[in-house]
This record gives sequence, C-alpha cells and structure tokens, in this order.
Amino acid sequence: MSGRAPSNARESRFEVVYQNGAARLGRIKTSHGTFETPIFMPVGTNANVKLMRSDELKKIGATIILANAYHVAVRPGLDVIELHGGLHRFMSWDGGILTDSGGFQMFSLKNFRKVSDDGVTFVSPYDGSKLFLTPELSMDIQTILGSDIVMVLDHCPAIDASYTEALEATKRTHAWAKRCLRHGVREGQLLFAIAQGGAFEDLRRASARHLSQMDFDGFAIGGLSLGEPFEMTLQLAHATISELPEDKPRYFMGGGSPRTIIELVSLGVDMFDSVYPTRLARHGAALTSEGRINIKSSRYRKDLSPIDSRCDCLVCKSYTRSYVHHLFNRGETLAGMLLTYHNLHFMFRFMERVRKSIMDGRLEEMRKEVAEVYEERGENAAGVLASGHDSLRRHR
Repeated sequence: MSGRAPSNARESRFEVVYQNGAARLGRIKTSHGTFETPIFMPVGTNANVKLMRSDELKKIGATIILANAYHVAVRPGLDVIELHGGLHRFMSWDGGILTDSGGFQMFSLKNFRKVSDDGVTFVSPYDGSKLFLTPELSMDIQTILGSDIVMVLDHCPAIDASYTEALEATKRTHAWAKRCLRHGVREGQLLFAIAQGGAFEDLRRASARHLSQMDFDGFAIGGLSLGEPFEMTLQLAHATISELPEDKPRYFMGGGSPRTIIELVSLGVDMFDSVYPTRLARHGAALTSEGRINIKSSRYRKDLSPIDSRCDCLVCKSYTRSYVHHLFNRGETLAGMLLTYHNLHFMFRFMERVRKSIMDGRLEEMRKEVAEVYEERGENAAGVLASGHDSLRRHR
C-alpha cells in the first residue's frame, strides 16, 4: 500500500511541557488537532459515543475519541467507510480518533476466535462469517479508517492466565508489534505499541523494555482494568511505566474512573479511555463532585436540585434530579442522553482540574480529595474499577 512513512522517518509529535514528580503535562500533535495530556478519551466502539452527537462531544470539550477497528471493519464494513472518505467523515467528527486494533477481541470474543503466531481467525458473532486478522491487515484496516492514532495488534491474556500463557501472549505481542512497525502506517498517523505481561511484574517490565527499543510514537499499558484488585492494577502499571521512555506518551487502556485516573496520572500516565462514564449513565449513575449517585433511587423523586450543584453543564443548568429520576422511572431514552452528557462533561472538567493541579503543585492534594469522596460513599477503588471495564466487550 502506497503513501506509508517508514518508521525511521517519523518525528516525535509529543512533548512534555511541565512535570511535577512523575506526573506530567504534555501535548500530542495529530492530523486533526493538538490535545493536552493527561487526557480522557470517550469510547465510540461502533463509530459513535453512545447517546451523544459529534457536535455535542465537541461542545463539552472532547478533542479525541476512540473507535474499534474490528467492529467497524465488520459492520458497516470498510467499503462503506471508504465511500465516506474515512472514519472522520463517516461519523461527522473533525477531532482526533484513536482506533483499537482488534487485539482485545481475542480476549472478549474468545469463543469466536482461533489464535496462531500468524494471526487470529474470528468467526463473526453477527453472521458467522470469518476474518483472518493479521498484524499487517490490522494496519491496512486502520489506514483505511484514517485514524490519527493506530494501535498495533496485540495478544491480551486474561488477568488470571498462568505464567506460561502470559509469556506466550507477550512474546506473540512483541512479534506482532515488530510486524506492524515494519508494515507501517499512512503518513500523519501515529503508531502505538501495547505492553502486555498478564499479572506478572517481571513480564510487564520485560515487555515495556523490549517494545521501547522499537521506534513507536507511543506506548500503551494493556491487559489491565479487567476486574483485578486495584492495588494490583497500580503495581503492574507502575512496573510497566518504569521501563517506558520518558519522551513518548503513555496510554492506559480501559481506565476511566476518577480514582483510577488520578492515581495513574501520579505514576506518569498521559492518556486514558473507558466506557465508564457513558455506561454508568445508561444505568442511572451520575458522577458528581460528591461522588457517584444512583439517580434512580427513590430518594431523588422530589429532589429539586441539579445532578451536581458544582457543575455548569447544560443538564445541571436546566433539569432537576427529580426530572431525570422520572425519565429513568418511565424508561425514557432521554434519561440516558442527559446523564451521558453530564457524565462526560464531568470527566472533561475533571481532567482540566487534574492538569491544573499538576501545574499548581496540588496533585497530591487533589488525589487525596478524590480518594475520600469516592471511598466515603461506599465506592472502594476495586469496586469502581471492576464496574468500569466493558464486560468483556472492548476494554483492557
């Protein structure tokens, strides 16, 4: 495929502009704009963030979102995406897009796939059709999609996989990363590797060291946020981060709760994605400055206050808790729409506060505040994390 840039021709488009301890403020330049880190990316698995229009996302502060290459390639199909001129035009989104390679579907669709060193054969859960996904094909698919950040094809083992299984998956991930890098991406696209290693710290460190020797534009921490204990998440993430280069962005895949994010920012992570805020919203849970609340609870039936008294989003300015409670009680679609809008607005403002706290030297103070708010209301970290991953559908 023509128009590709060899790996040694790409120049870094990431800069650390300020650092406070391990936490850092940075900028990533993409073909669809420059965004500041640490950043949270909402998930649009099927080329849409559920219950949100693209113009609404932009209005509340989204600059880059995530889509899944495997799902979009299967439905609607690459021919439809090509007809539109790429994923950006297809979904009417002029911001950044990061595409996941399909590697996680090896984990989430384990009953519909067969893995070998050459690639993975998927049997579509939709119509039974087969797709043999190789590292090279994954790169070609994401080239056609036209995403700004491309993820390598990786092998994500289960968090409870044995050492032998995790080692095999990690070796395969390294081999596939090399093939993805050799195949290349379109000029202007950034290519990120994914460190694996299961639940084993030595494998995590070795994976990060091995991949760091290759000329990738950024590095992701994969295979976590799958329901494992919170302290294990932090320990394994820290082990990975300690072996990654300081001049490249670090992306934690599938982390989306405020507690998870601020703890990992403190360790030096720059990018996050998760269905956490949107999935919670569809089930009636709101993220607020006082913690997470269940708006479907009868206690809010006559509550005339906004979802969050400290929030200035359109929902909090216009509607009461009582009204949103009523919508959920009657099964109205608008309920999920309003709460999704609010939760994403909350996350973008939360990330602004995180960035400011790094600059002001108050990150540790904010970290303690977040821990107190979410733990005082019965939301221990492990519970938050477990509810944040995508029920084996998309997230690491």
